[in-house]
Amino acid sequence: MKELRYDAVIIGAGAAGMAAALELDSAGFAAAIIDREDHLGGILMQCIHNGFGLHEFNEELTGPEFAERFITRVTSSKIAVFMNTTVTSLRADSADLQKELLCVSPQGVMRIYTRAVILAMGCRERNRGNVRIPGSRPAGVYTAGLAQRLVNIEGFVPGKEIVIIGSGDIGLIMARRMSWIGCRVKAVVEIMAYPSGLTRNIVQCLRDFDIPLHLSCQTTSIFGNDRVEGIEVTPLVDGALAPEKKFRIDCDTVLLSVGLVPENELSREAGVELNATTGGPLVDSCLMTNIEGIFACGNVLHVHDLVDWVAEEARRAGSHAAAWLNGSRPQKQIRLKAGPNVRYVNPEKLNPLTDNKIYLRSMIVKNDAVLEMKLDGKVVRTIKYNHVQPSEMIDVAVTQNDAGKLRFTSESVMEFSIV
Repeated sequence: MKELRYDAVIIGAGAAGMAAALELDSAGFAAAIIDREDHLGGILMQCIHNGFGLHEFNEELTGPEFAERFITRVTSSKIAVFMNTTVTSLRADSADLQKELLCVSPQGVMRIYTRAVILAMGCRERNRGNVRIPGSRPAGVYTAGLAQRLVNIEGFVPGKEIVIIGSGDIGLIMARRMSWIGCRVKAVVEIMAYPSGLTRNIVQCLRDFDIPLHLSCQTTSIFGNDRVEGIEVTPLVDGALAPEKKFRIDCDTVLLSVGLVPENELSREAGVELNATTGGPLVDSCLMTNIEGIFACGNVLHVHDLVDWVAEEARRAGSHAAAWLNGSRPQKQIRLKAGPNVRYVNPEKLNPLTDNKIYLRSMIVKNDAVLEMKLDGKVVRTIKYNHVQPSEMIDVAVTQNDAGKLRFTSESVMEFSIV
């Protein structure tokens, strides 16, 4: 069996994996990227629409253009790249902090030893089984991401009369894409009382194309034998189904855009503790998991709105991993907690001796909202927002200067709430 050694191994070759690897490479460490796909760039390569890079590069790019900026740097660096390679196991030895990865590639089985691992595997789509839509099982039911790949990469049109279940960003973008190629998108059906995608996608992908959006509506059946023939939609009134108001939408194709799940099967098997809310690893202020030397970033940690935020977070993960390899260890950390109207806070700890970037999501839709930061029950900072909603992530910078003014103990907890 072929054996290799690197200072750090990054699992995943999307924006997160490449950004983290570049940080390690620039710090002088031998880094390797491993990915099961045959190309660098991850899911970005099928996202041919624009809207990427506004924060990262101060210009609007398509997904492949955004990925190319990183691919060019990776291929011209000393980073080792293993494509078409699957990591089948990850084991950590707490005694000497060494990690062992078992990988399967076209060249055979490899064993790789490393001190640091960065998890950057991204996320996958929830499917019909996850949301338990009853009815028959005809052809013509796809996840929105699969349909995107079929249209943009394979050149295959999955159907002509489309209904999209769920208003996630991929579904909204596919509503526009399917309209562009001559299909008729008859409706987007969302169980929540508000859209789950970004406001800009609601405007650009639905309103600009006069596509109906049915909020507070549940898809209660899919009809068809060999092929989808339609769906049954039942409105919700005060949170309960109202069968007397149900209606049918005829279609030959259903696209599911019902949420994303971080890819953490490998993490779980390695003993990484996962957050029950996000599905991603629990990490400290350095984006390190409960296993020393294993870090996480990007959509495998928590699902982001924008790839720009993914790249930003991944650079920090790479920087922290490099510091850890150099022997740096955070001495003081404040535990963070999601309070009222906040779904989650990530990371779960704050380092008062350095600058921090905290990400969180609101559980409510609210205008003129106030984010309260409480340390041991006392409000230490407030931030005003014109509007908050669950689909748009909130990022909060807590600088070393800010944190240095706080009085805390090893048992202190900082709570984030929206009022």
